[in-house]
Amino acid sequence: MELSGKHVVVTGAAGGIGSSLARRFHAEGARVVLSDLHGADDVAAELPGSVSVAADMRSESDVVALIEAAEAAFGPVDLYAANAGVAIGTDPMDDESVWEVSFDVNVHDHRWAARRLLPGWLARGEGYFCSTASAAGLLAQIGSAPYSVTKHAAVAFAEWLDITYHDRGLRVSCLCPQGVNTPMIAAGDTLGDGGNVVRMVGVILEPEDVAAVVVEAIADERFLILPHPEVADYLALKGGEHARWLAGMRKLNRRVLEGA
Repeated sequence: MELSGKHVVVTGAAGGIGSSLARRFHAEGARVVLSDLHGADDVAAELPGSVSVAADMRSESDVVALIEAAEAAFGPVDLYAANAGVAIGTDPMDDESVWEVSFDVNVHDHRWAARRLLPGWLARGEGYFCSTASAAGLLAQIGSAPYSVTKHAAVAFAEWLDITYHDRGLRVSCLCPQGVNTPMIAAGDTLGDGGNVVRMVGVILEPEDVAAVVVEAIADERFLILPHPEVADYLALKGGEHARWLAGMRKLNRRVLEGA
């Protein structure tokens, strides 16, 4: 997709990867609607002509209202970047509210947005859905069952969209970074030391670097976006030698526990 002149919506746009995506899309000539729980006014102020909308991704009605506000501002949405996410909880014993929020923000808001946008995209024969999942959605997240499970679900939903609607004009990308220098990584305890795991196993990229990779991938209409190329090797190991991969992950988990 050529971004110049396109209408793009970015959720989770007040900071981190989301704000960097919004800045990069705007620099490419897109008309950008930025959304976050309390809006993304500060970032929007940097981007002439952009619009900030407050929306709670835990609510289908808020997701729908965001899309309606975007359409009122710039017409049909060309690209929806479902970037909002939460990293909370540790294991199956977590309170149900932790699991509910994790599923709502990391998975269901993608589904709610797609349900609202797909009829228009299919009628036009074009549209683009780009979701932010995680390398944890391809592999696993040591320290957090809710994060690992919901990010797997986000990847699965993106795959399903691509399989089902690619031949009708929909393009789908799924962003699966490993470590990115965002508040989510800084607050390692929210993932049961998962943030510390990420710092142990690889390079921590800046959000701007991730946004640059995303723009390239969208231009090429690539499904899987891996800012950390080594994730592809880990995924191949998981698929080809699953027992060895599990043993390696258990070893990493022991290292984390010993470090704690």
